[in-house]
Amino acid sequence: MTPAEEEPPRALFAGASRRWVRLLPWGVAFVLCVALLPTTIQVLSLDYGLHVGVASALAVAQTAPLLLAVVRPLRAWYVIFAADVAGALALLTLDLEERHLWPFPPMEIVGYIGLSLALGLRESRRTLLLVWLATAGANVGLLFVAPGGASTQSTLLTILSGVALLLAGALRERYEAQRRLAEQETISEAERSRRTLLEERARIARELHDVVAHHMSVITVQADSAAYRLDGLPPDVGEEFTSIAATARESLGEMRRILGVLRNEEGHGELAPQPGLSRIGHLVEATERSGVPVEFTPCDADVTDAVGLAAYRIVQEALANVVRHAPGAPTQVSVSKSVAEGSARLTVLVVNGPPPGPPAAPLEKGGTGQGLVGMRERVQLAGGTLDTGPLPGGGFRVAAQLPLTGGDLT
Repeated sequence: MTPAEEEPPRALFAGASRRWVRLLPWGVAFVLCVALLPTTIQVLSLDYGLHVGVASALAVAQTAPLLLAVVRPLRAWYVIFAADVAGALALLTLDLEERHLWPFPPMEIVGYIGLSLALGLRESRRTLLLVWLATAGANVGLLFVAPGGASTQSTLLTILSGVALLLAGALRERYEAQRRLAEQETISEAERSRRTLLEERARIARELHDVVAHHMSVITVQADSAAYRLDGLPPDVGEEFTSIAATARESLGEMRRILGVLRNEEGHGELAPQPGLSRIGHLVEATERSGVPVEFTPCDADVTDAVGLAAYRIVQEALANVVRHAPGAPTQVSVSKSVAEGSARLTVLVVNGPPPGPPAAPLEKGGTGQGLVGMRERVQLAGGTLDTGPLPGGGFRVAAQLPLTGGDLT
């Protein structure tokens, strides 16, 4: 990632929900700067005897970056660490007394501890270890040039900074662990909700199957037994009952296949193939037997199972809408394959005109409107397009374009 692509820095506790917690790091850094800056200048210049200009420069370098530490603690550490070491070396030019603490006066230790807390709350374990090793190394190196008169307490900063880094790092890791646990609980809750929804859908599907299967079974039995129960049944009427029974059996088979998919039971689902282009002719025949004249133009293209199933369902729903909402209307069903600009498409077209004679009451007055939604979803899953709408002279048009894969071009 280039520097231009880096995410903007976030202040410490910027993700806290309470405003005072978000402002707390800025308040602490401001108080440290206001308190330590004049104190450092006064102690270095008046107590230690350092030139006021040098003391002021060192004080600014040792305290002002504490405000930067709220956002970029590691960069602030580079400046403050270098300024503290430079201040210790600058004090070597003075005639230090035994009452003077060296290499780091108390106000520098306070500022460095605050910086260590900010580092622990932001940086990784490896970075914190390197920071502590650099601090300890600087203290050990300064021991070799320690003045004879001053009180050298180089281990104090090493110990206190290590404790601050350790505590702040532990707090940060604890917070990260709690955050990840909360995220995992949120994901688990979403999965539980999704599983509950799927179980409810499966339960509804089973109940729907039980209700519809009972009535379809009754229709099948009555249609099959009509020839034996009714005396003098004309042959054409007998064929109509036989067709009704066959359609009812086919509907039951499809319902059991769908239920098997919803229940997701391995080894217990229906093994019959899904309907495709070859089965559209049976839909047309069943529709004609219901009194709707249908002109059918078939297509024997070699398509995938998904495309064939989508085409079958589109024609099935379109013809069902004709029977429900425009009984007796002349209908045209056309399935064709075309190649344009190197891509092959399967075109499914179902067009019905207005019903003959005076307007008849449709079989269903309302309707759920889910038929067109289901067709559109199937077309979108196949990557195609769907165009539906009423015709100017009456009737309705359903046109679907389904893309074919490269293997279907032959």
